[in-house]
Amino acid sequence: MGPAHSLSGAAAWLGVGAATAAAGHPMPWPVLVVGALICAGAALAPDLDHKSATISRAFGPLSKGVCEVVDKISYAVYKGTRSKKDARRTGGHRTLTHTWLWAVLIGGGSSLLAVTAERWGVLALLFVHLVLAVEGLLWRAARMSSDVLVWLLGATSAWILAGVLDQPGNGANWLFTGPGQEYLWLGLPIVLGALVHDIGDALTVSGCPVLWPLPIAGKRWYPIGPPKAMRFRAGSWVELKVLMPVFILLGGFGGASALGFI
Repeated sequence: MGPAHSLSGAAAWLGVGAATAAAGHPMPWPVLVVGALICAGAALAPDLDHKSATISRAFGPLSKGVCEVVDKISYAVYKGTRSKKDARRTGGHRTLTHTWLWAVLIGGGSSLLAVTAERWGVLALLFVHLVLAVEGLLWRAARMSSDVLVWLLGATSAWILAGVLDQPGNGANWLFTGPGQEYLWLGLPIVLGALVHDIGDALTVSGCPVLWPLPIAGKRWYPIGPPKAMRFRAGSWVELKVLMPVFILLGGFGGASALGFI
């Protein structure tokens, strides 16, 4: 579901841009573009608990190793907190990293990194999420090219976009204007991307325990989702032929609205 997740993340941030413009606080175009790309990349990040996911291939052996560690940690948390009604599992996929709590923590940590490590923290966040955005949005081209080329594209784009954001009026202090707080907003598209991923997974057959640790029907890891008749399998025609075109249309409409063309 990598491409669909990334498209939904980008569309979600462009929708936020349209909403803020309608509320009289429009995003500068660099914030809209950078936020959409970060959100597209962040929408892949919850699958850090899956060694076969797109994110596990994004940074070579490093990301694969991180995924294996996160899978083990997620499984340990699941095993240690599950109720008697929760099913037994053999792995940690769709557990800890697919919750609202994880989304908030990872977004908050990203904002903290951006304001404490300053430019290098911002560059690191941009690089990681731009590489993921390329892997998700341009998945065919990314898989046909070498990893090094994708990393170079991510690094170059991160450097250029960070320079654009630093220009007066381009959005570094779009939301938070206090000294040293200019890039606090970078955590927002990361939180949104993670939550959009969870919502997407909730639409599939397995559902998603996004509300953990809140108990529902006696379960700590209750798989939230619509009625089973409305769910689909990951990678099915519903995702490819229906959801992805819808995300493209919604993203285009949101972007045009955010920029004042509609």
